[in-house]
Amino acid sequence: MASAAKKGFQQYLIQLQQHPLRTKMITAGVLSAISDVAAQKLTGIQKLQIKRLLLKVIFGAAYLGPSGHYFHILLDKIFKGKKDTKTVAKKVVVEQLTISPWNNLLFMLYYGLVVEGESISHVFHERRPWIHVKSKIKKEYPTVQYTAWSFWPVVGWVNHLYVPLQFRVIVQSVVACFWYKYFLIYFGIKILVITCVPELLLLF
Repeated sequence: MASAAKKGFQQYLIQLQQHPLRTKMITAGVLSAISDVAAQKLTGIQKLQIKRLLLKVIFGAAYLGPSGHYFHILLDKIFKGKKDTKTVAKKVVVEQLTISPWNNLLFMLYYGLVVEGESISHVFHERRPWIHVKSKIKKEYPTVQYTAWSFWPVVGWVNHLYVPLQFRVIVQSVVACFWYKYFLIYFGIKILVITCVPELLLLF
């Protein structure tokens, strides 16, 4: 079993080297699926919501993987691949003032309008109103972002200082698996939980 895992990891590294973007997209999608399955269980959802899971996978594969891939390439070009502590500090600051708040805001918009909206429209045959999502984001985004700034700079520092360029998105994706689990539990704590009785909805 250990040899099979080692062989599988070696094949993964080959794919990462030969097809970096595609491999990072698939990785981000798989990790998004894992984080959402865990988040659904932790928030009390008894029956796995497949459509919600697929929407999370799409967000991870279509956005998080590619955006992280190109962002790290851009950062390395801007700072010419330097890894001294001063340069790493600048990279972390740039990262935390640009892509970090944007990612959290975009995810909250996507989750509120698309993921939660899909659950609501399935039951009530109408989408979640934009004004409701806007109000929720206005209220909760500052807390989410401040929490991110207390956590992600440490990850960014370690990532930029010690991790080779081709692995940085992978490291971020693995950590993000746990971050978005927290994110979904915090931001999605009032999501509609559809029980085994379709007509019965519990609002947390």
